[in-house]
Amino acid sequence: MKSKTHIQTTNSTSCNGYTSESSSSSPPPSPRRRSGVSHFRRRVHSTTHLHSRRCTTPGWVSFRRCLRYCLFLPLLYVCGLILCVCPFSAILRPRPLPGSVYRSHEFFQNLWPDIYSDNSSSIKLSSVWRYRRRLQEQKPCPSVQTINARMRKYLETSEPNGYLIVEANGGLNQQRSSICNAVAVAGLLDAVLVIPRFEFHSVWRDPSKFGDIFDEEHFITALEGYVKVVRELPELLLEKYDYNVSNISTLRVQAWAPIKYYLKEVYPVLLQQGVVHIAPFANRLAMNIPPHIQYFRCLTNYNALKFSLPISTLAKKLVDRMVERSSASSGKYVSVHLRFEEDMVAFSCCAYDGGETEIFEMDSIREKGWRRKFKRKEHVVSPGLNRVSGKCPLTPLEVGMMLRGMGFDNNTSIYLASGKIYQAERNLAPLLKMFPLLQTKEALATPDELAPFKEYSSRLAALDYIVCLYSEVFVTTQGGNFPHFLMGHRRFIYDGHAKTIKPDKRKLVVLLHNTSLSWKSFKDEMGMMLKECDRESMMESTIRKSRRKTSIYTYPFPECSCLRQQSQNSILDQSIEYRERNHIVLTA
Repeated sequence: MKSKTHIQTTNSTSCNGYTSESSSSSPPPSPRRRSGVSHFRRRVHSTTHLHSRRCTTPGWVSFRRCLRYCLFLPLLYVCGLILCVCPFSAILRPRPLPGSVYRSHEFFQNLWPDIYSDNSSSIKLSSVWRYRRRLQEQKPCPSVQTINARMRKYLETSEPNGYLIVEANGGLNQQRSSICNAVAVAGLLDAVLVIPRFEFHSVWRDPSKFGDIFDEEHFITALEGYVKVVRELPELLLEKYDYNVSNISTLRVQAWAPIKYYLKEVYPVLLQQGVVHIAPFANRLAMNIPPHIQYFRCLTNYNALKFSLPISTLAKKLVDRMVERSSASSGKYVSVHLRFEEDMVAFSCCAYDGGETEIFEMDSIREKGWRRKFKRKEHVVSPGLNRVSGKCPLTPLEVGMMLRGMGFDNNTSIYLASGKIYQAERNLAPLLKMFPLLQTKEALATPDELAPFKEYSSRLAALDYIVCLYSEVFVTTQGGNFPHFLMGHRRFIYDGHAKTIKPDKRKLVVLLHNTSLSWKSFKDEMGMMLKECDRESMMESTIRKSRRKTSIYTYPFPECSCLRQQSQNSILDQSIEYRERNHIVLTA
């Protein structure tokens, strides 16, 4: 019997797509088993083989892959949500920029124990200002003859060409600017200036006239020889216009007009009609004008404009009383111009710690004062952006924190120049806590003394102006004409040094936002800020090739330096000598 050779080839293809092949001789035959078991094995083998074949089909592979993705993708989605929910929420609700949210009240509460117990490094008012300037030798002021000779190259005749009437609009110092510009234009056109008229403004609501605020007689006398000033038009012209100045056609002049504009557009009208009426007149003359025309501004601002007798009389009393109450610092005191009145807070569109009540009140004030101006599409109200940009008025608390950080202790006498503070009782409490020797014009004057000034915002501002002028340190907390004029005036009488703290509000709000900052770190930052203010107070205006970009009302030198000696007594009847005399009396 022939031997048989059995060759078995096993092809096994798994469902995962891998294949293994082997070829070998078969083992010896196994003993026979019962047919039932063999049949069962054949069925299992047949089923497994069939399943293997199914797994190898393209449709089945695609199904398994889809099933895998269907299980994996939801899991991936859930993980993505968990990992990305924080970044996405940060995009939808970004964290506020440092300084964009008012947290100064929290900062104060955290550090009050340190502030209260810190008197280790108090600064003396006599040593606040370390920078000194040696002013250049003053040249004599130009004579009337010199100025007239220079004017002839502009004008056709040497006789007065007519009358100039202007409407001075705005608050006290905007009116002051208009008056100075009016004298300069009258000098340029060789016109007779009629005492400027004050426009009644719906915001200030002050019906005061020129003579109520400034000494009219002194104004006329101080300008004699340079510009002729009269109180009213002559009879012939008045009769021509039915004794009503408003019947004279009003000439509109572009803002910051150069002298060429006045010579080309205004001068011919003056020659033809004999009178020119310009309204409004705020900011209607360029800063950069020839030196002999600029001199008219200097002469007016630092000599001719002297406050009226009622204002200067009460102002002297306020300064005297402020000096008397500052005996601990040898009669020296700090003045703060605080702009935290209701209308100022509303106009700034800044948010503080008053919550929904504050928002409602500010919206109502804006609607009442400026109608729908702040609801227009082009006007975007962004309190946070305004704050980090340094546009928000400092609160009394922030002013107090800044001054204590700079080293002024609770024995420092402070004069607060301000209107009616928004929620005064609540907002002034922290400042009084830090500086109990706080004074205002209402505290220094008796009710009877203040009664004639009560309803006149410009006259009240004039009182503040004078008391601030003679302080050892002046603190400005917001821009505007008041601090700009005052800084220039202080430079004029204090040998070129404004002695002014003008804080870097962008830096300050970031520091006050950090409620974890230590008192020592805050003091270090404020010390550096004070040094920078000392340096900036000595800065002069940059003038290149006779082109001035800044105001002579803020930077009076070099054009106005020749007036220093002859104008020492132009505000109060005594200027620096007045203040020094009081100081000597107290320390004698």
